[in-house]
Amino acid sequence: MLGSDSTGSATPAQPRQRPAGGPQPVRVESRPKVQPVTRQSPGLEQFFGTMRERRGLAIIDLAGLSQANVSFITNLGHTIYSDDLLQSLDEALAHGGADPRMGTRFLEQSLPFREPGFDGALLWDCLQFLPPAWLEAGVERLHSILRPGAAVLAFFNADEKAAAVPSYQYRIADQRTLHLTPRGTRAPAPYFNNRVLERLFHRFATTKFFLTRDHLREVLVKR
Repeated sequence: MLGSDSTGSATPAQPRQRPAGGPQPVRVESRPKVQPVTRQSPGLEQFFGTMRERRGLAIIDLAGLSQANVSFITNLGHTIYSDDLLQSLDEALAHGGADPRMGTRFLEQSLPFREPGFDGALLWDCLQFLPPAWLEAGVERLHSILRPGAAVLAFFNADEKAAAVPSYQYRIADQRTLHLTPRGTRAPAPYFNNRVLERLFHRFATTKFFLTRDHLREVLVKR
């Protein structure tokens, strides 16, 4: 796992810890503990395909610290910076709501880098849950810390009529296979169709979509 020094470069660090006594994550509905769901991910396969025969890359993983993900990525010869963006988001919203100033502080704490230093980002389903006032700034900050040619993988709910949107923890089994552990459901996120996503990632070089049977729209973009 990597963190950052005062210049924003990636350096070894301990996993981020929740403040003792801090607010509990905000959930619309909790679920009992269940076994992970296994699914195939064409977007994940192409994400790692962009790195084939390359080593020494730096990858961001925003699903929280996962030994499975750390082991998989380091075994490929890369380094990984892990953070649980949804947990941090819940804490930020519990402290100050969706105020734009809180959004700025949240992004500075979650992506504490000042210069391009990463070659890939696994965002999973996090972006769709950001308040609209924070979302564009979050994508802009992501663009600023990625090197040219970096790949980004993000998932969005593809069911326009969903009454609630499930969120997951994502664990990598192999270059095409994921284990998804439910984290509960959240209020419906804004619906992201292809046109909306193209506008959201307009500063990136390419945007590619994969619509799967489980109502997840996988998006692979390149810096």
